[in-house]
Amino acid sequence: MPDMLTSYFWSDNVIRSRSVSDIVLSGVVDVPEPPLRLLADWEREIASRLVLEPGDVEPLPLARARARWPDYTRCVRAIADWTGALGLPEALAASDVALMACRGARYHHDANQYGSAAFCNLFLSEDKGLDVHFPALDLRIPLTRGTAVIFDTGQPHGVIQRGSSGFSEADFAPDQDCVQIFLTWELPIEDAHVGRALQVAFDIAPSTSLQLDAEQIRLNGEQVTVCPDSGRWCRVD
Repeated sequence: MPDMLTSYFWSDNVIRSRSVSDIVLSGVVDVPEPPLRLLADWEREIASRLVLEPGDVEPLPLARARARWPDYTRCVRAIADWTGALGLPEALAASDVALMACRGARYHHDANQYGSAAFCNLFLSEDKGLDVHFPALDLRIPLTRGTAVIFDTGQPHGVIQRGSSGFSEADFAPDQDCVQIFLTWELPIEDAHVGRALQVAFDIAPSTSLQLDAEQIRLNGEQVTVCPDSGRWCRVD
């Protein structure tokens, strides 16, 4: 029997169950390079406030960035056109957006906090020799300016050095330019277009849902987490 991976997520004030999609939608859209003064602002913010360690993923101030980013609306229009072509009309308009920075990313899933969402990420940095890696799917996507990815928050993923087999802090030494900046949207997984695009099945374990009071991932009935170095599923002790 194949492994059964289930995400339990909040829907209003009840926990629902759903399958975890193994579909990752990706492409490259045409977005302009951010202006130099905005890039410099991000560098200062990352160095002085975020102090990103290898594997860290942290938010940047979006409102301040937009004030210095005349092409922000062009970037949003490009990703909206791309999602629209995938059968997700108006998906971004109804979704929360954040600006993020990462110095690589340890393997993780996000369904303990965002089980009711899929992520849509638009990468804004140049190619720095990094891939977003979905180990369970044996899928690596090179990160370059304009890389767009939509994936299930329950699917393990990390940002690793191209050519490496897993996440290693040594690949992100302080003297290396390996920070990626990206916009991310939370697409509601219960939206009919999103669920259909990712082929998510809902209410697959209703009896277990009734017993839970927190979002989580279960593999064959056991709660699991992700090994940060390899991306493999591990039991929660």
